[in-house]
Amino acid sequence: MTQDSRPTRTTPANDAPERAATAGEEIADSASRAPSKKPRKAVKKTAAKKAPAKKAPARKTAAKKTPARKAAATEPGSTHSTSAAPNKPNAKSASTPKAEASAAPDQNDDGLSDFERLSGYLSDVAFRANDILQEFADQNGEKLREQAHRPLDPLDMSSVFADVMASIAANPYKIVEAQFRLWTDYAKLWESVAFSAAGAPAAAEPGIGDKRFKHKDWNENKTLDIVKQSYLVFGRWLESIIADLDDLEPHARKRAQFYVKQFVDALSPSNFIFTNPEVMEATLESKGENLIKGLKNYLDDLKRGHGELSIRQSDMEYFKVGENLATAPGKVVFRNRLFELIQYEPTTEKVARRPLLIFPPWINKFYILDLQPENSFIRWMVDQGRTVFVVSWVNPTPAMKEAAFADYVMEGAYAALDAVEKATGENAVDAIGYCIGGTMLSCALSHMAATGDERIKSATFFAAQTEFSDPGELQIFIDEKQLQNIEKQIDASGGVLDGHAMATTFNMLRSNDLIWSFVINNYMKGSDPKRFDLLFWNADATRMAKRTHLEYLRFFYLENRLARGVMELAGVPLDLGAVTIPVFMQAAETDHIAPYQSVFRGATLWGGPTQFMLSGSGHIAGVINHPDARKYHHSTNEALPETVDEWIEGAEKHPGSWWPHWMKWLRAQSTGTLLARTPGDGALRALEDAPGSYVRVMS
Repeated sequence: MTQDSRPTRTTPANDAPERAATAGEEIADSASRAPSKKPRKAVKKTAAKKAPAKKAPARKTAAKKTPARKAAATEPGSTHSTSAAPNKPNAKSASTPKAEASAAPDQNDDGLSDFERLSGYLSDVAFRANDILQEFADQNGEKLREQAHRPLDPLDMSSVFADVMASIAANPYKIVEAQFRLWTDYAKLWESVAFSAAGAPAAAEPGIGDKRFKHKDWNENKTLDIVKQSYLVFGRWLESIIADLDDLEPHARKRAQFYVKQFVDALSPSNFIFTNPEVMEATLESKGENLIKGLKNYLDDLKRGHGELSIRQSDMEYFKVGENLATAPGKVVFRNRLFELIQYEPTTEKVARRPLLIFPPWINKFYILDLQPENSFIRWMVDQGRTVFVVSWVNPTPAMKEAAFADYVMEGAYAALDAVEKATGENAVDAIGYCIGGTMLSCALSHMAATGDERIKSATFFAAQTEFSDPGELQIFIDEKQLQNIEKQIDASGGVLDGHAMATTFNMLRSNDLIWSFVINNYMKGSDPKRFDLLFWNADATRMAKRTHLEYLRFFYLENRLARGVMELAGVPLDLGAVTIPVFMQAAETDHIAPYQSVFRGATLWGGPTQFMLSGSGHIAGVINHPDARKYHHSTNEALPETVDEWIEGAEKHPGSWWPHWMKWLRAQSTGTLLARTPGDGALRALEDAPGSYVRVMS
């Protein structure tokens, strides 16, 4: 939220709640924190080293800034927080050299305004940047030429906007109405500007969670305030045009709305040097060194992405998997071409008889469940007296391009169950599936129900979908033509979808927090990314095998086969209603990847006792919420009515993590204890220490 002396207002176009929540709200919050700045006066007493030739030589002047100078910074006409207002008679830029010298003759200053200093710094930056760019081109020219042969429109945006233009052409009166609406909105803007001194309300305010305009100058500096409001008015007007095109096909409308939002986000004045007060301050304070450092950061990311921009969201050098991430003690006890199975060391004298087997998503790596000791779900489960096994999926290579979705069930879920039985001697387990790992587990359970396999006695799903009629924002990337484009992209990469491509897709869903905030911080401010475990994990993406990925998108997102009862696995028809074991389904309030409405619809398809639980936050922070953190909330309702709105109406909200509530449910399903098991003591020997080898393979 912006820091504003006026009350915060929300316009109808920005009513979508928690739009900034992403790979979790923790990502959005951390991404938006600006690095600490040097004290302002340390800059103001330093003369610019390089100034345009026409500037007078440095003069002996006062270095100490007067209160009048600070007051001028926020007057109309100022372009940033330190600009002098030309019409203020007591502003320093209006003072004569003689007057300045008499104020403090023992101090040095160049007598230049901030604008003149900035001009000199930028001139120097442009000169030095030319050499840096030339050196980069000489070293990386061949890679850049290879990228030039890639498709110019891999997301097929051209066809979307062709549909939009056709709809506009068929309804010209709507554009006339929209134009009048825009004129009216701008008239309100100028009216609010004219009467702002009298307390007139702003014409447009950033929405809840919008962190782009938190600097005080966006409100106190009249020029920047007008720029901000003009942008918000125009952006919301542009988005409203798409919403008003009634004859646009629903899928085309969603895609058009998404791409228009990407365009509007990119145009934000916060994304440009001269209209971002934080960047202007950093440039003056560092004498332009922030821009030189930012250019080097940009080129480093371009090189790291092999010609495609791979924006660093975290300190990629600080974190090491197995050293300060994924450090829960355990052993790899099984390995095949698709996964390694990790068994964790016990911390209690006795453990539950049933082992716990976790299937994380293969789109990302399993250590989201074991980031650091203080937020590790795996460590917490071990401390609860559970023998925990986790599947660590392989990072596929082109040699695995023909691996099918069915292989992840037969060589994944079934092989893991066999391995757990050998390691513990138990033929009954409790299972967890997270995200796509949960979708895979639901298929396995349906297949097991059809074939009489009863080894899984209870199933828990974290943010996992089984019903895809309205699966959320990812659906905008999936239709027949886009599947063809994805296949071409995979073929160009040798049979795997590059991990960075998938990461970029997820980042686009929250572009202000997961793209533009880092563009500003890394490339304009010249700051290094922070050390944040969740952001490091978010960037440590995995590749997707061609056949698996295309089948997943087609079978579930495009055709919704499982929920419709028309899916087969190894020739066996799958029916979720035939699964009668106890099921617990967790969803999150602001999850944009697996929306709680979609998860709830899937919860109604099971044939046995099913509990649905709604946590606060999103796809990551809504799941990984250690009780000791005392964050967020969760809602419970023992009933399972027909609609999620009815469920919410009858639910009770509780503060803090949902883990203890779920553990109470699990203990009721999974009874009996025995002496703790040590990895390697059973029929499977320990192959290596956790977290194993597969998880260390970078894309």
